[in-house]
Amino acid sequence: MKQHFMMFAAYNQWANGRIYDAAADLNDAEFERDVGAFFGSMMGTLNHLLVADRVWMKRFSGEGDAPASTDRIIHRALSVLRLAREAEDKRIINWIDGTSEKALAGRFSYMTLSDMRTISQRLAPALSHFFNHQTHHRGHAHMILTVLGRPSVPLDLVLFQRSEEGRAYA
Repeated sequence: MKQHFMMFAAYNQWANGRIYDAAADLNDAEFERDVGAFFGSMMGTLNHLLVADRVWMKRFSGEGDAPASTDRIIHRALSVLRLAREAEDKRIINWIDGTSEKALAGRFSYMTLSDMRTISQRLAPALSHFFNHQTHHRGHAHMILTVLGRPSVPLDLVLFQRSEEGRAYA
C-alpha cells in the first residue's frame, strides 16, 4: 500500500510541476481572470489546491498550517505560490515515506471545516481522496489553460510512469 501512495505523491509533484510550468506563461491578468472554473481563476484554483493539501496534511500529520477556508488566497503571485507548492509536494512525499504500512492500514481522526464535527476514518481511503482531489482540480487548471488559449498539458498517470521520474513506479 505504501508504494502505491509513494507513486501518487511523486505523480502529484510531477503533475503540479507541469501545471505550474504552463501557468508561468500567463500574464498577471490571465492568471487572475475568472473564467468560470469552480475557484474562478488559475490563481484561485492553484491556491485552493495548496490550501486543501495543507488542511489534509495537518489532519494526517498533526503539523503545519491549516487554513480555515478552502477558498483562501495564500499567495497572489505565481512565483511565490509555486515555491509554496513545491515545498508542500516535498512535505507530502516525506510524510508518506515516513509513514508505516501499519499506520496506512489504521484510522485517524480530524475536525471538519464546514460544521466542526470530529470524524474518524481509515487513513488509506482518505489518502486516496487526497490524491483524487488534487487530480480533480488540476483538471480545472487544465481547463483554464485551454480557455485562455494555451496548449494542452498532458497529465496522464501512465505518461508519468513512462517518464524518468515515474519509471520506479511503473
